[in-house]
Amino acid sequence: MEYFITCTSTCDLNEDILNERDIKYACFKFIVNGKEYDDNFFKDYPYEKFYDDLKNGLEPTTSQVGYGSYEEFFEELLKQNKDVLHICLSSGLSGDYQTAKMVADELNEKYENKVYVIDSLGASAGYGMLVIKADDNRRKGINILDNIKWLEDNKLKIHHLFISTDLTSYVRGGRISKAAGLVGGALKICPLMNMPKDGTLNPIEKIRTETKAMRAQVDMMKELCDNGLDYNDYCYISTSNYDEQASKVVNMIKEEFKNIKDVPIYHVGTTIGTHTGNGTIALYFIGKER
Repeated sequence: MEYFITCTSTCDLNEDILNERDIKYACFKFIVNGKEYDDNFFKDYPYEKFYDDLKNGLEPTTSQVGYGSYEEFFEELLKQNKDVLHICLSSGLSGDYQTAKMVADELNEKYENKVYVIDSLGASAGYGMLVIKADDNRRKGINILDNIKWLEDNKLKIHHLFISTDLTSYVRGGRISKAAGLVGGALKICPLMNMPKDGTLNPIEKIRTETKAMRAQVDMMKELCDNGLDYNDYCYISTSNYDEQASKVVNMIKEEFKNIKDVPIYHVGTTIGTHTGNGTIALYFIGKER
């Protein structure tokens, strides 16, 4: 490999995939009862325990990769005489891109090899999908500058469709009022959200019952994906402690899209999961530009 591809743990894939593809990652952090943990694919804080603790009132705080941590992370790679293509969590959700860019600008004056930083304008496994596409390009022999151009030209074609069946964390974080949360819970409201071109989260529709919400995700995929029902590119699901229901969405997709060979389910990590809570199902695919 002529250059490194790097990302952060908020890509919410899993460590085995990143290691297999030689993709390096830096960890976000979260703090529970005064103790700091790495957001490292649940190695230090098990998946089920984290979401059970959230359900029982745990209120962790999160922090992005710090300036010093990025400096150490990038320098270790630059010293191996290779360039670095680093892909960040969406600037619409975090200051990750700005911090990484500042560090890169400083190091690029010091080293002959360079760090190039890209704002994914994506999150969770949708962000992860862009990272995997970058590595696919690298494996095809595409040089770093052409890869960057491809990523910038195509990143807004990765669609993110989220539904949430548990509004507790949205109430706790102040994103919806307590009254709205109570009404939504009583009526079994599942908000359907997407990620527009600015990389933020945008509510599209309030849907009653999770089954209708899951069906709405798949129906929107039919409208937006490349080649309609003949779609055969990557399709990912991520979920926060709602694995059985996420599997139902996978079955819906496979019933509709006969050319899709695999729909992996990934776990929403601790950083993003702190803000979404339990009961999230997110669907990611490639299609028309957002």
